[in-house]
Amino acid sequence: PGEVEKFLSPSIKEYMPDPFVLADARVAASVIADAVVRGDKIAIYGDYDVDGITSTAVFVRYLRDIGADVMWHLPTREGEGYGLNIRAVDDIVASGARLLITVDCGISGGAEVAHAKNQGMRVVITDHHSPDSELPAADAVVNPKRADDTSGLEYLAGVGVAFLILVAVNRELKARPDVSPEIQDKLRRVNLLNYLDWVALGTICDTMPLVHLNRAFVATGLKVLGLRQNLGLRVLMDLASIKTPSVYAAGFAIGPRLNAAGRLDSAAPALELLLTDNPLIAQDLATKLHQMNQDRIDIQNAIMLAAGDMASASVDAGRCSLFVCGDNWHGGVMGIIAGRLKDKYNLPSCVATRAGGVINGSGRSIPGVDLGQIIHAALGAGILDEGGGHAAAAGFTLRPENETAFCDFLENAVVAQLGGVRPTREIIVDAELDAGAATMDLVDRLTALEPFGQGNPEPMLVLRGARLKNAVTMGRGAHLRGTVATRGGGTLAFVGFNLVGTPIGDFLLDDANIGTNITMVGKLKKNEYNGRISAQFFIEDISVE
Repeated sequence: PGEVEKFLSPSIKEYMPDPFVLADARVAASVIADAVVRGDKIAIYGDYDVDGITSTAVFVRYLRDIGADVMWHLPTREGEGYGLNIRAVDDIVASGARLLITVDCGISGGAEVAHAKNQGMRVVITDHHSPDSELPAADAVVNPKRADDTSGLEYLAGVGVAFLILVAVNRELKARPDVSPEIQDKLRRVNLLNYLDWVALGTICDTMPLVHLNRAFVATGLKVLGLRQNLGLRVLMDLASIKTPSVYAAGFAIGPRLNAAGRLDSAAPALELLLTDNPLIAQDLATKLHQMNQDRIDIQNAIMLAAGDMASASVDAGRCSLFVCGDNWHGGVMGIIAGRLKDKYNLPSCVATRAGGVINGSGRSIPGVDLGQIIHAALGAGILDEGGGHAAAAGFTLRPENETAFCDFLENAVVAQLGGVRPTREIIVDAELDAGAATMDLVDRLTALEPFGQGNPEPMLVLRGARLKNAVTMGRGAHLRGTVATRGGGTLAFVGFNLVGTPIGDFLLDDANIGTNITMVGKLKKNEYNGRISAQFFIEDISVE
């Protein structure tokens, strides 16, 4: 009971830990502060997804705000791949940087870190991906998943780890007597809370569990996002017609547009959008990202047709995992398609492309199967050349001759984790709802449990005794809406997304079923139409009474 109010009102003040609880955080803060005081050039090395982009943005903005000399590098997905690479390290050394800081990557870059150290650089790693048994020999390795880390913060996104290290650096610099008056003045004007819109975006888009500190990051970050202080995000939200920031808007409207650049080419335009103060540049970059996202959707839909046929054959063969691979598929959409297949078949799914003599892929998993652990095991077994990730998502690279071996390894590992039982799709219902209680008052009460997301799902409700009155398609024909009559004589509106063409949609759209009593499972949300606000049921499944 004592945690209830804290949960309902998640604040940074209540949840923020001492950043030095993270292993190596004190060393990292000291190394970074040394570079700032000496005026050394600092390089931030990130990743090409939203978590990596926002992690890079918070570090670059902070260092710029306090007058430090900072540069950044985001690898290209197709040309460089995930994580550190020797060529990029050499370019950073040639630029004159003396300190390399990785964000949302670096934990598997032992060789690259050693190379940077041999070139005379200091290296600080901040990451949240699962480490190998031997950590890179960096000056500091900050990762809550380290075996010796006792912080309990393993649920953080890369941007969450980066933010905590910035809090530590900020504290370190304020306490040091050798900081110049100019930097001291700038430190007094820095407000790290203004960076929380980026922290929220990275946390949501990397599907981290919205629990504990993450819950405070997202709740506060969405408020900061609502202030529309960041020029680039403000322009992007206007393009996407986002009026009120939410977890849904961040994950399904803002995130995909920021991700589109890294999926199709370079993530640089997305980072430049977050960092620019020029309205003309912001408009140009936001428009570019908006169009790239549409291009991404077109590419994705074309590949999904072929991938879906391959996956269907594997399902028919009784497999507990899915691995599909095509020639010259665009690598930037592998993760999205893996997620779609995972959702459709309720099986851990890996999607890959053969190009340039190698196979690169991404995977998405279901509860009960730790895909990151499987990828690390395959890496250790020599089946994969590169790989990393966490329980829900992972990436990998292998040689074409190992394709069958990896497919078999994946299947055997998944079967072992599932105990030999093929998973069945389940909908866990939180409460039974009387139709008369489906009101805006209840919607408002449920809203108090936000932010919803991974680790804190929106309450799933079951409503019995609803009599179907009507249903029609909407949008581009994939969705439907309608009304049911309730036992108390009232009516309740419902919607169903992506249900047209499914057994549920076929039943609801068949006029012969009007008047049938049904039980609905789904979520109760607010509906706004023509200035009228009402409760609306979002259908996940139905059964006939």
